Amino acid sequence: MADSSLTSFLDGADQSPFPIQNLPYGVFVPPAASSPRVGVAIGDHVLDLAVLQEEGHFEHPDVQAAEPFSEATLNTFMGLGQDAWSAVRERLQTLLRADTADLRDDAALRERALHERASVTMRMPVDVGDYTDFYSSEHHARNVGSMFRDPENALKPNWKHLPVGYHGRASSVILSGEDVRRPCGQTRPDADQPPVYGPSQLLDFELEVGFFVGPGNPRETPIPIEETPQHIFGFCLVNDWSARDIQGWEYEPLGPFLGKSFATSISPWIVPTAALLPFRVSGPEQDPAPLDYLQQDADWTFDVALDVGLQTPSMDAPHTVCETNFRHMYWTVCQQLAHHTVNGCNVRPGDLMASGTISGPTKDSYGSMLELSWRGQEPVELPGGETRSFLEDGDHVVMRGHADGDDYQIGFGSVEGTVRPASCQ
Repeated sequence: MADSSLTSFLDGADQSPFPIQNLPYGVFVPPAASSPRVGVAIGDHVLDLAVLQEEGHFEHPDVQAAEPFSEATLNTFMGLGQDAWSAVRERLQTLLRADTADLRDDAALRERALHERASVTMRMPVDVGDYTDFYSSEHHARNVGSMFRDPENALKPNWKHLPVGYHGRASSVILSGEDVRRPCGQTRPDADQPPVYGPSQLLDFELEVGFFVGPGNPRETPIPIEETPQHIFGFCLVNDWSARDIQGWEYEPLGPFLGKSFATSISPWIVPTAALLPFRVSGPEQDPAPLDYLQQDADWTFDVALDVGLQTPSMDAPHTVCETNFRHMYWTVCQQLAHHTVNGCNVRPGDLMASGTISGPTKDSYGSMLELSWRGQEPVELPGGETRSFLEDGDHVVMRGHADGDDYQIGFGSVEGTVRPASCQ
């Protein structure tokens, strides 16, 4: 369990979403520098780990040898493994404690190592080599299956036997804040007519949580489920933008392709797994029982509150259209990773695994416009009399997440993006 009595010497940090119990990792550029480096968020500040590395504050031999914090991504640090992650986290919490003088009383070091978060430029934190998107929320899968098939056959026969997923496109994983252009592609709006080419008319968001792989495994050597926690570095928010009309025409028989590959947005801060351990909870009962390689002893579902805000061009602020929770996942992150590698597939530091759309049991907890508007039949009402069935040009989507402890909060920040008009050739 995290120590809720830990306090930081930085004013306001203990009451912020980025307290000493969190310390999410990111890559940033300070206002007076040109090169990116690794930092952690603490309150309204970013602590520059490259500076601490230069000053010899990390004694773990692998960290000293690799010098990962002056690099432009977190990949090297992710690859060092859990022992190095734990050593760095312990050192950072010691330096930031209210009763530790090393950083608190060293004005010169504070001047070099601490930056106002509002003054830095965030960069893509990871060089994502591979991206996998799962389909692990039973509520979401049942909703979609009910729409496109029927409620009695909403789930495919394999759904409760394995974590369904597909390999996405890593090249189009982008950082929060980057606009998303409405994609163009082939659709078939009239089932009695040939397909047409043009801009997607059914653009959607998908509320997801992603995790990044740490050391990974050699090819042909699966990761046993009991060892998967050692390979899960941390978590971020994911908006897996979807063009439903492109997807609906192309996905049979092989599944998502151009309807998904145009953009996947992630939040800039990666919450370490250690920060979320106090928020592990039991997931839904899995019936039938999974096969042996997917059975785990400990709880690996997380109590993380999630919400989605939608702001149209005429609105002054986002309006909440969805409130749900990460705990609604049927398949856990450990099961996802174990299944991903059971055939001998190798995963590598920085690989991104996303949960798939996270939906809860009630309409206001559905994690996509497809569900919220029930395939466009029940448009979502917004302030000022506007409605939305799917996203329109100029719409701004904001996703947030946080886990609440007794005396502190673990925040994920946000993942945001604005829809730009299509540019079809």
